[in-house]
Amino acid sequence: MGKTITTYLIEGSSTGLKSVFISNKVCNALFIPRAKLNEAKNREELSRPSLYLLLGEENQAYVGETENFIERVKDHDSKKEFWNEAIAFSAKDNYLTKADVQYLEFLAINQIKKADRFKLEENKQSPKAPNLQEHQRDSVHEFFEDVKLLSSFLGYKLFEVIEEKTKHLFYCKSGKGADAKGFYDENGFTVLAGSKVCKETTSSFVFKGSAAMDRDFYFKEFCKEEGGVFVVEKNINFNSPSTASTFCLGMRSNGWTSWKDKDGKTLDEKFR
Repeated sequence: MGKTITTYLIEGSSTGLKSVFISNKVCNALFIPRAKLNEAKNREELSRPSLYLLLGEENQAYVGETENFIERVKDHDSKKEFWNEAIAFSAKDNYLTKADVQYLEFLAINQIKKADRFKLEENKQSPKAPNLQEHQRDSVHEFFEDVKLLSSFLGYKLFEVIEEKTKHLFYCKSGKGADAKGFYDENGFTVLAGSKVCKETTSSFVFKGSAAMDRDFYFKEFCKEEGGVFVVEKNINFNSPSTASTFCLGMRSNGWTSWKDKDGKTLDEKFR
């Protein structure tokens, strides 16, 4: 079933404050660049009970709940350096309670850990689920489904769990030890845990990752050294197949021809 999502550019700019919501739903997401906190301070929805996300580079995130986001974020602005953007989720009819947003925080942290796409290093403790009546829990779970959809719509795939069995897998190998596997979808190309990656990098190598990160960053954050190669311990998502194959091979590579499925068909043949 289709859904209609409305994005209202509050300042008339795609890089400013945005209000995003699903038609016929109560969940409202307010997207706030860190540099725009002062412009957001008078937004009425930020004085309601809310679930919020702080988001930064290198897939870093923080999950919190509050009854007044503007007051709460003042502390984060002075103490947390990593984040560049925030998303605050509140209910249009103001029906969310303090216990509801605590339960949303519990659901969000557990789902992000399960998806294993973002790091929650700033969330030092795992909250416990508050005791809600059955009808309240059902309402909060329904609200959380909208949180997940709006987060993805805004470009943050925090909550999406990869089901490897449902994906068409491709492989990338080399004589220098690379033996990687992954899949291509609307999010880019994902290199799966267990893949082996060349340790060496060619002298002409220029790596252009999703955030201009070098191979050493990925080795440190996602891999372990084993038998002269690096083994991927957590799935890594890249913007393009070529960025993924270039990372795995340690040399410039056209991912559309380097990635091949079990039948030897290239990614280009399957998708283009």
